[in-house]
Amino acid sequence: MGGSVSCCISPGESPKIHRREVELEECPITTTEDVSEDTGTYLQHISDRELPDELAQEANPSDHPRASTLFLNKSQTDVREKRKSNYLNHQMSPGLLTKKYSSCSTIFIDDSTVSQPNLKSTIKCVALAIYYHIKNRDSNRSLDIFDEKKHPLSREKVPDDYSVVDPEHKLIYRFIRTLFSSAQLTAECAIVTLVYLERLLTYAEMDICPCNWKRIVLGAILLASKVWDDQAVWNVDYCQILKDITVEDMNEMERHFLELLQFNINVPASVYAKYYFDLRSLADDNNLSFPLEPLSNKRAQKLEAISRLCEDKYKDLSKAAMRRSISADNLVGIKNSQAVLS
Repeated sequence: MGGSVSCCISPGESPKIHRREVELEECPITTTEDVSEDTGTYLQHISDRELPDELAQEANPSDHPRASTLFLNKSQTDVREKRKSNYLNHQMSPGLLTKKYSSCSTIFIDDSTVSQPNLKSTIKCVALAIYYHIKNRDSNRSLDIFDEKKHPLSREKVPDDYSVVDPEHKLIYRFIRTLFSSAQLTAECAIVTLVYLERLLTYAEMDICPCNWKRIVLGAILLASKVWDDQAVWNVDYCQILKDITVEDMNEMERHFLELLQFNINVPASVYAKYYFDLRSLADDNNLSFPLEPLSNKRAQKLEAISRLCEDKYKDLSKAAMRRSISADNLVGIKNSQAVLS
């Protein structure tokens, strides 16, 4: 799905923003070796360390498509309270009044798909998911490497109440938008960022809270950009976006992030799709509708062409499967005939 993960420790510049090449120092990853009398020495694959299906679905929603996402669960309390309040006050949500609906003469459609999400709307939804994570957190479990007081992102003095005041949705959105705009990252990278963030919270058994949310989000974006993009932004580039952070600090945070994830950076397509559609549900629940435009003739013809292409591809796959099935039946028949003759 993208390039390999590497720690950028050189003070040079990355090729993504048309900069000169620098040498990279490899970061060795050690893996436990298991010795078996039958198979000899082998390296344990990440899938071999997964929990049984029932436990894994409950414990690791970022790994399994059938497990509910954490952010959607945390948002439901607020959504139910909003609906209850609107019902008791006989009020209609402002989002419903401004939302566009299709009719017989006009069909409204947005430009966001699973493979090409709308960038601005996706970042808003991811910021809202992080907001609910912080607001409805279970406790304040954290690690020193993510504490903004111990590892500040700027030279400005960290407020005394930095660990108790929850950030607003707009503040989280501006922080993420600045990183994505400066590093030229894609909307798909934002979804992978949220997957890594929830995987970190699950694996490390910690919470995202006011004292650590910026560094956790930065670490998730850093890792997602390296895994997703073929030409990843290097650590030194983030130091030019956040002027006061050092490359050594970025490298240390990246190493800790990877270790806490147990180096499991794989995001299956089914998990990615689940997070995309759950973000769409979160947007609907909070009146963050994706921008809708009337369906034009040109767009309709393009969708029809894509539909025909998918339909033809499905027919070809069905025919190939049918041929394989017939060949297998013939093979079984031949073997049965040979058995009778013998």
